[in-house]
Amino acid sequence: MYHFIDDLTFNIIIIELDRSSDTTDIIPLIKKVNSSASTLLGYGQKELTDKPLDIICTPETWQTTLARLNDDISCGSLEGELVTKTNKRIPVLISLSVLPGQNPKKTGIVLLIQDISDRKELDKIQLMMHRAVEQSASAVLITDKNGLIEYINPKFSEISGYTSEELLGKNPKIMQSGNTPLEHYQSMWQNLLNTGEWCGEIKNQKKNGDDYWVYECVSAIKNNQDEVTHFLALEEDITERKRLEHRFRQAVESAPNAIVMVNEAGTIEMVNSQTETFFGYSRDELIGQPVEMLVPERFRSAHIGYRQAYLAAPVSRPMGVGRELYGLRKDGTEFPVEIGLSLIDNNEETLILSSILDITQRKEAESALKESEERFRQMAEMTGEWLWEQDPGGYYIYSSTAVNQILGFSQDEVMGKHYTEFLTPQDKAEQQVYATSYQPFYALTNHYRHKDGHPVLAESTGLPIINAEGKLLKWRGVDRDITARKHFQDALIESEKRTRLIIESSLSAIVIMDSYGLITDWNHQAEKIFGWARKEAIGQRLEELIIPPRYRNEHRQGLQTFLHTGIGPLLNKLIEHVAMRRDGSEFPVEFSISPLKLGNAYIFSGFIHEITARKAAEQKIRQAEVNLAIAQSEIKIAQRIQASLSPSAPIRSDHFEVTGYCLPADQVGGDYFDYFFRSEDQLDMIIADVSGHSIGPALFMVETRSAIRTQANRLGTPSETLGVLNNFLFEDLDNADYFITLFYLQYNTRTHQLSFANAGHPPPLLLSPFQRECRQLDAEGMILGVRKNIIFEEKTTTISNGDLILLYTDGITEAENPVGEFFGVERLSDIFIQYAQHSPEGIIDAMLKHLKQFCQCESFNDDITLMIFRRG
Repeated sequence: MYHFIDDLTFNIIIIELDRSSDTTDIIPLIKKVNSSASTLLGYGQKELTDKPLDIICTPETWQTTLARLNDDISCGSLEGELVTKTNKRIPVLISLSVLPGQNPKKTGIVLLIQDISDRKELDKIQLMMHRAVEQSASAVLITDKNGLIEYINPKFSEISGYTSEELLGKNPKIMQSGNTPLEHYQSMWQNLLNTGEWCGEIKNQKKNGDDYWVYECVSAIKNNQDEVTHFLALEEDITERKRLEHRFRQAVESAPNAIVMVNEAGTIEMVNSQTETFFGYSRDELIGQPVEMLVPERFRSAHIGYRQAYLAAPVSRPMGVGRELYGLRKDGTEFPVEIGLSLIDNNEETLILSSILDITQRKEAESALKESEERFRQMAEMTGEWLWEQDPGGYYIYSSTAVNQILGFSQDEVMGKHYTEFLTPQDKAEQQVYATSYQPFYALTNHYRHKDGHPVLAESTGLPIINAEGKLLKWRGVDRDITARKHFQDALIESEKRTRLIIESSLSAIVIMDSYGLITDWNHQAEKIFGWARKEAIGQRLEELIIPPRYRNEHRQGLQTFLHTGIGPLLNKLIEHVAMRRDGSEFPVEFSISPLKLGNAYIFSGFIHEITARKAAEQKIRQAEVNLAIAQSEIKIAQRIQASLSPSAPIRSDHFEVTGYCLPADQVGGDYFDYFFRSEDQLDMIIADVSGHSIGPALFMVETRSAIRTQANRLGTPSETLGVLNNFLFEDLDNADYFITLFYLQYNTRTHQLSFANAGHPPPLLLSPFQRECRQLDAEGMILGVRKNIIFEEKTTTISNGDLILLYTDGITEAENPVGEFFGVERLSDIFIQYAQHSPEGIIDAMLKHLKQFCQCESFNDDITLMIFRRG
């Protein structure tokens, strides 16, 4: 009875609960597994038949399922895990439904199983991304499209001093400091609406009223319809950097020396007013010019080499030690100078800071040099770098005040201490090699211990100061705190690892293309789907690898249109199309493409999913719908045919009456009854049942009725009529693999004699007045359609006044109640006797009422046909 589930694409398992024994341990047994479920679990369909359900359940799922089944519910669902034949666990959603109309001791239950592995994996990824945002070192703020705050992460609360509850639903303008012009915000908002992003520096105000600076990047978040739904802001607190920049500019501008800052190419980027005074140029005349314009012509070529050499080994030092240095004024005159060099690395570009002193008069120069050194130290300290000197033994003889900012110690606490006292135990041993080598070291990473105990990472550069005799006089160096930068770099590396893991574990092919149409990334799933290895695909043109030739020109034109106009109809949408494998075969895919602008160029991320199986399933569904429509049409035709065959009204006279009724089944069956006068005093009555359902049996009913009505025009007994009918229908029934059971009666209204013959049909019941028992009218005879030339036995009996005859089909006697018990002939006979005094219509109504009560239903799987004859 379960064969119909094999063709379903759903995962279905039917189990049975046997409650017939008194034991409390009821073990559900697997009765049927359809092909889809067997494929999911890795078993053959017959391997699981009559096996306990726990063979495919994890212990947790087994206990939950067993508890649900013991609750005696008719339906419900639960989540759990099933175990395949290879012991792989699959997360699933199980829906339970009790099969209707069954023995209560043996309950059949349908388990509809849905694989939810993808959903579980997506939940895991979403949780990971949520944690990443929550634990981000950057402040994160999200608003709706109207600018109302919907989310802030803990870092944002830490920076601003506001809690999430205080900001949700508010506009970010409540954090404005009031020091930023309104035009700045208007420009920011307009740029955001036009381009979808904005980056820049803003001065905000904390909850406690303190101002703070942030570097903020705001991006618009769009839905699939390219509509802005939210705005995402990432913020970095740059208050300290702005403070240092301000102090630095103050120091530079107030310095008595000429300060010139150049980039790696030697182009002047900043000068102070003293530079204008020394050289006679205005600031605008200097900015953007090569620094060699301030060097006499005869030294310029050599100066370029010195500058490049300094960049190769950048340390803060005087320029041209042992050489006479000269500057060149605008008027062409030269003057002697001393120049100090410092390297400034702001993580974006490398800059050289030159401090230039006019030493025209030696005495004044010596005094100026002393003052310049002091000011240089102050300026260096204001940059936050720790300048130090050590004696040959490694003990500090000088320390700038920046040590307090970096390590928490005062200058006095550092002076006279050995440098290893501030290192971690591991670095103490490793750094001894530098103390004994007398070699300079550059950008060495040191692990210090702060005064309060927390670790500090510093980038150290040191130079040994050696006299002409080669004796070490002292060490001079600088330390830069890189703790925050190192943590940021580590976090960035970890983030990149996580991103690569997500890309490689994706169930979709992920392909990234640059603005030239070249592939820059190609994940594992792309290798599987398209057949190209990653190393083969990287650097190749996308169109040549996966786009069928007929679409390549369209792809190239679309790319160029977007790069020139920003218009891309296919971008940020889910689209079905055709792709090409390495072997040239084409297959259906579903993909989405998202552009991302990096600097002045674009990259395009494509997420591609093969939908071959889905397309095949959709085709099967469409074909099934067509087949269903055809079947429903056939059923309607058969129902109309069946309804047209039955007599339109009872036959009544002063001496007898006959009537019949057919209750159609859910599916059209082959029941047929008829009564008509063969002659003036001879009434023929027929009841028949054609095997099978739908339009085939209905057509045989038409053929049978036509043959009987044709035979009625001739003289013939019931047995003769059955013989003719059998030979007439044999070929058609045999070829169609159908058969017919039929009972034929002839009643002589003058002599009251009843003749009858049977072709394998259930015998009618004869009931005489006031009797408590029915007699069956039966005669030997084979069903129609088995073989030709059958002899049917014919019998006769006399019908007395008040006698009743009940003719019926097996649809009523074989109807079952919910526990599987048949209605049966005996129960039918008892009802016949009980209602014998009623009219034939009343008797039929009573029988149908009792049948529905017995079966506890209003419709049946087979036709119910009843015909009653009464004399008197």
